[in-house]
Amino acid sequence: MARTYLVETYGCQMNVHDSERISGLLDEAGFIPVAQGDQADIVVFNTCAVRENADNKLYGNLSFLAPIKKANPQMQIAVGGCLAQKDQATILKKAPYVDVVFGTHNVGSLPVLLERARIEEESQIEILESLEHFPSTLPARRYSAFSAWVSVSVGCNNTCTFCIVPTLRGIEKDRDSADIMREIRALVDQGVIEITLLGQNVNAYGVDFGDRQAFAKLVAECGKVEGLERVRFMSPHPRDFTDDVIEAMAQSPNAMPHLHMPLQSGSNKVLQQMRRSYRTDRYLGIIERVRSAIPQSQITTDIIVGFPGESEEDFQATLDLCTQARFSAAYTYQYSKRPGTPAATMPDQVPPDVVGERYTRLHRHQEAISLSVNKEAIGQSMQVLVTEQEGRRDAERGKLSGRTEDFRLAHFSIDSEMKPRPGDVVTVEIEDAAPHFLSGFGIKTRRTRGGDAYEIRTAESKVEPLLLGMPALRT
Repeated sequence: MARTYLVETYGCQMNVHDSERISGLLDEAGFIPVAQGDQADIVVFNTCAVRENADNKLYGNLSFLAPIKKANPQMQIAVGGCLAQKDQATILKKAPYVDVVFGTHNVGSLPVLLERARIEEESQIEILESLEHFPSTLPARRYSAFSAWVSVSVGCNNTCTFCIVPTLRGIEKDRDSADIMREIRALVDQGVIEITLLGQNVNAYGVDFGDRQAFAKLVAECGKVEGLERVRFMSPHPRDFTDDVIEAMAQSPNAMPHLHMPLQSGSNKVLQQMRRSYRTDRYLGIIERVRSAIPQSQITTDIIVGFPGESEEDFQATLDLCTQARFSAAYTYQYSKRPGTPAATMPDQVPPDVVGERYTRLHRHQEAISLSVNKEAIGQSMQVLVTEQEGRRDAERGKLSGRTEDFRLAHFSIDSEMKPRPGDVVTVEIEDAAPHFLSGFGIKTRRTRGGDAYEIRTAESKVEPLLLGMPALRT
């Protein structure tokens, strides 16, 4: 019988993108996804190194697998991703029973390393310091039949003092635009109706070949692809956000009215210490121009609380900017030291209890703003793309979930005759709102090629690998 595998992912969409490639490689090597509830023969952890809880989660799960591995030595465990790139030797010291440790630059080596570990009965470590090839060139098992991530670049040229990603993924490398568009058209031919362009600093795309307008051109080119209904991108950096991107968003028929743009702090002093090469006036100016060009757009962001040296005044500036910006959602994080980053050795580290208290205050403050923003949608009709993950949850009770064009989560009820599938688009009358979602009643279903693709894939296989991801890239 074919050996089974499970891929578990910690981190951002870029990690999930890589995990789709890991799953595709294991498929190609003859392995199959494990059935729900069964113990896999191969467990792969694709890790993140941005936040401390990713370390804790990894080592906790490795400890859980230790007795299972002892009882079944033929089982294999692999650890890859950013944490593996950073802590290659530490992983085997803490968990010597791990079979393979591989880095961010050599995802494609995993099947060979697993086979070598099996034959030699010895742990294998392979960490390359430069990119072997773009992960996008590898085979993939896509998590969704109708929505896909497309990487436009890997790595980052920024030097944010809190971030270790450039060290682990290297300097920015851009894909050829023709290669990107070939991948997008191939996905659309397979039934994909929504794509998200990915990069650690997605709108810096073009730096490799000296074209500052390259990203805007890419968004505009996506607008010409017949059958592609929704185009998104994340995460842009305010430093590189130019008006031609706003123009491309406004003029491309499938560019969605949503911008996820990390703020990190509302204090100019803290932004300077973070080495974020913009200030709050530039950030707010971008938002103002986006809303002027695309009045129905929604803005989401990332914010770090408790960065070294953050005073109460600095924190209040963040609260004030959230009030002014009226984000529909903010993904907030408590600052945690990451070894190897300049911020880890900065003076004036904020005490954990102060960080926690500020985090709670910011969370409550933003929840009130999000609720206010979402209440403005009551009475509107919205086009909701029914999602696989959320769409199954309450289907038996006549309730579904999905994403609006402006990326808000919407829960809605339907009558028994509608029968929308994941990948279909439902017109939803918004009747109520909460800080994190809208709710309403579906009045019309539009069957799509994405729904067809989901139906075909579901008929072919009920088994999917586990691919867990967070909602935003930390850039």
